[in-house]
Amino acid sequence: MESNTKNSMHIRCNSLPSAPHPLVPQFHENLQRLKDSEATSTSSISHKLSGLMDLHDCADKLLQLSTTQQTLTLECGEKSVDDLLEGSLRLLDICSTAQDCLLRSKENMHVVQSVIRRKSVAGVEFTVEGEKYLTSRKIIKKEIQKVVKNLKGIKNELIACSSSKDNENSSIFVMLKEAEAVTVRSLESMLLFVSDSKGQSKKSIWSTMSKMMQPTRVTCDFSQESDSNEFVKVDATLQSLISHKVLSVENIHSHMENLEICIEDLEGGVEQLSRQLIRTRVSLLNIFSQ
Repeated sequence: MESNTKNSMHIRCNSLPSAPHPLVPQFHENLQRLKDSEATSTSSISHKLSGLMDLHDCADKLLQLSTTQQTLTLECGEKSVDDLLEGSLRLLDICSTAQDCLLRSKENMHVVQSVIRRKSVAGVEFTVEGEKYLTSRKIIKKEIQKVVKNLKGIKNELIACSSSKDNENSSIFVMLKEAEAVTVRSLESMLLFVSDSKGQSKKSIWSTMSKMMQPTRVTCDFSQESDSNEFVKVDATLQSLISHKVLSVENIHSHMENLEICIEDLEGGVEQLSRQLIRTRVSLLNIFSQ
């Protein structure tokens, strides 16, 4: 009887403390805010990226605690270790894909902008560069579609992992996998925004144009309606111009400027998140190499 009691106490010591470190509730608060934001279309992408930064910063601080390191090394088997390391690498791969798509979009957009600034909107040069931009957009969309298709399987794996009753998985392991899951979903939403997942640009050009006659400076938003997605606005504008349904140069220039702001906003957020994910991966590698 006494032996069983000691064993029970030993098991509890290897888990997160009964009175958790302040970072634990902070982690869960950050996680819940991100989950709540998934249910609303008013949450901006930049706001969500900032939330992911806070979540992973908190996770990395937890990984610096000796109690957390002891828990992971004692209670995580080989499969769990592989799951964590593969998950961290997977997130970095998704970020890399997003960064590449944003960079190419910005570079192609700058070419079109230079033509517009030379007031060649109705010229052959504009038509050629505009068509190149739209062709590049189609390629980027196809690449994103492939990534999103792969993410479906990954999300299913993460759901199965979080619902697993495997006794080898410690509380910190589950927390890290929950962070991975919400990050995958958030990055997926950003990629869908960039690719115009609902096909808004395929709607009637004039229907789309009617919502664009008074452009405003905007912040990138998860809402994928044509009146809030700057990628869609620019696509529709170029399609209209190439079809000789010309809007004012002022409108074209304004939409391009807003798209540039949007892309730079996303680039900055993804870059910062990538750096934080790298720090977290290094922390995991250090723990499991001891």
